[in-house]
Amino acid sequence: MRHRALLVLAFAGLAASPLRAQQGADTTSLPAGFGTLRQDDIALRVQVNALQVRVLPLDESVIRTLSPDSYRTLHELRESKRSAVDAVLRRTAMPGASLWYVQFFNLEQGEARFSPMEVVITSAGRDFRALEVFALTPGFGEQRLRQREGQSALYLFDPAVDINQPLTVTFETRQTAAWEALLKKVDRERAMIRSRARSKP
Repeated sequence: MRHRALLVLAFAGLAASPLRAQQGADTTSLPAGFGTLRQDDIALRVQVNALQVRVLPLDESVIRTLSPDSYRTLHELRESKRSAVDAVLRRTAMPGASLWYVQFFNLEQGEARFSPMEVVITSAGRDFRALEVFALTPGFGEQRLRQREGQSALYLFDPAVDINQPLTVTFETRQTAAWEALLKKVDRERAMIRSRARSKP
């Protein structure tokens, strides 16, 4: 029990940082360490021929619904580009950013090429392209994938992208509006987390 409490406090300390969450989301009422969802439960997928794009929001109010290990992984991923993201915020004078983890996979034989800037998020009737893309894997800049290979990056979008409302992700000619259904799952887990936290000493 004591270990669990320390884990929650450690996560809370990590989240209390200068990088502002998208939309100023209230994470103080949603403690870390009590989630049970998997990354696949919050991931959006778009497939164009052999190329699959997997997109996950990194907003604290969403990733805190994940199991402790998954939360720690994505939180540390977000923190790994903190200085670069903060530099963009200072340069643009934006009050915050909507951060997303984007992965590209080649599911079939042969080489597949991809264009990183073809990822578009439509939120509240507006289309948003990434303001900055921070590579996380060494070969990302080559924009091609060998058989069964994956590449990933952190995408920085305008904070007007609202993860608490239905949105659409488009890649080239394909799109998915599955976030509306996933958001219901996230909201249910948020309620469960608050209930679990209240029942713990």
